[in-house]
Amino acid sequence: MIRPSRGHYCGSAEHLLNRRAFLGTATGALLSGTAGLNMLGTPAIAAEMKEDHKHAILIFLGGGASQFETWDPKPGRPTGGPFVSIPTSVPGYHVSELMPEMAKRLTRHTAVIRSVDTGNVDHAAGARVVLRGSRPENGAVKYPTLGAMLARELARRDSTVPDHVALWTATVGFPGMLNDSPDAAGYLGSRWDAINILRALSPAGNKLPESLADLDHKERGELRDLLSRQFSRGRERDATLASHNDAYSRVRGLMASDRIFDISREPQQVRDRYGPTLFGQQALVARRLVEAGVPFVRLNRGWWDSHGENFDIHQELVPELDYVLSVLLDDLEQRGLLQDTLVITFSEMGRTPEINNLRGRDHFPRMSATLSGCGIKPGVVHGKTDADGKDIAEGRVKVPQFFATIFQALGIDPQKEYPAHDGRPVPLTDYKTEPVAEVLA
Repeated sequence: MIRPSRGHYCGSAEHLLNRRAFLGTATGALLSGTAGLNMLGTPAIAAEMKEDHKHAILIFLGGGASQFETWDPKPGRPTGGPFVSIPTSVPGYHVSELMPEMAKRLTRHTAVIRSVDTGNVDHAAGARVVLRGSRPENGAVKYPTLGAMLARELARRDSTVPDHVALWTATVGFPGMLNDSPDAAGYLGSRWDAINILRALSPAGNKLPESLADLDHKERGELRDLLSRQFSRGRERDATLASHNDAYSRVRGLMASDRIFDISREPQQVRDRYGPTLFGQQALVARRLVEAGVPFVRLNRGWWDSHGENFDIHQELVPELDYVLSVLLDDLEQRGLLQDTLVITFSEMGRTPEINNLRGRDHFPRMSATLSGCGIKPGVVHGKTDADGKDIAEGRVKVPQFFATIFQALGIDPQKEYPAHDGRPVPLTDYKTEPVAEVLA
C-alpha cells in the first residue's frame, strides 16, 4: 500500500510538518528556545511522534507492596487479613476489594504475574539487585538498571527531550537506594541516568536563574565545548568522557523541555480525572512525557514498608494505586498511546504471609507484578501461590525472566549485547534467559 505524502502543507498548521521534518525543526527550536515544545500538543504531531516509537512507564512501589492486599488475596485464610476479594473481568480470578477499578480492566490491557521470586528481603541492596535484573552489585562491571537499559534501547539519537525521568513521591529510599543514583546507568554511560524529580512535577534546575541571561548561558556552553574539545584530544576512546560530553550537549534542549512537565496546559477535566494527589499529578506528567517522545519514565510511589499497621497503610495506598493506574491506562488507550507504551508495576519485594504482633507484614522474597499495554496479552494471570501464599505453587518467575518479558514486549532482544568498560560483551539479560511467553501478545 502506498501511503500519501505527508510532507505537503494542506493549509492547516497541524499538518505543516511530517515526522522527520518536525524532529529536525523541533531540535533546532529546542536548542534556541521553547517553540518546538508548543508543537507537541497538536494531535497530528502527537500521532506522528507515537507512530513508530515505543515507551515504558514503570510504577515502582517502593518499600514492598503487599501481594495479599492487591493481586493475590487469600480471604478466609490465617494469612489473609481483613479484606475480602472481588471478582475481576477474568473469569475465576479475584483481587483485593481495594482494587475495584483495575478488577474491571484486566481483560482490556493488563496481565498479572503472581509468582515473581525476587530472592530478596532487603530494601537498598535488594532494590539494586531487583532493578538490575538480579545481577551482582559489586565487581568491575557496573550493571545498569532497567530504566537505563530501556532508555538506551528506546531513545531516538536525535531527540532533545529527556531520555529517562524518575518522579518521586517520598524521600524515603532516595537517593541512597542505588548508591548515589536511583537509576544508575552503569557501563551504558551517564546519558542514560535518570533526571530525578523529588516530590515535584518538574526538574528544579530546568530554568535559568534570574541572574543569568540566556545569551550568557549560550556563551558559557560554547566556552565549555571549546575546552572540552581541547581536553578530548588524544582521549577519543574514553567512553566515560564521551558520555559526559554527550550529556552536556543536550542541556539546552532539556531546559527547553519544561513545557512538557507543565500539567496546567492540560484541560481541567483531564487534571480532575487524575486527581489532586502528587502521585496522580505525576502520572499525568508521565503521560505527557511519553506523548512528547520520552522513552522511559519511572513513577516511584512510596512508602509501602508496612511492618506495623499493614492494613491501614494499604487501605490508604492501594485505592490510590488502583485509581491512578486505571486512569493512566484509560488515558493512554484513548490517546492511542497504550499500544506502544508498556506500563509496569512491581516492588523490590513482597510482604510476609504471617501477620506480626504489630498488625504488620514483614519482608518477603515473593511478589506480584503487572504488565499492561504494549506487547502484552490482556487478561492473562500467570503463576499461582499456595493456599496461604507461603510459596509459589506454579509458574515461578525469576527477576531475569521478568526483565526478558519486558524487553520482548517492547520488541527488544533480551540477549542483545553491549560492551562493558573492560570490553567484554554483556547481554541485557543473562544468557539463555527466556521470557514468560504466556503473557506476551
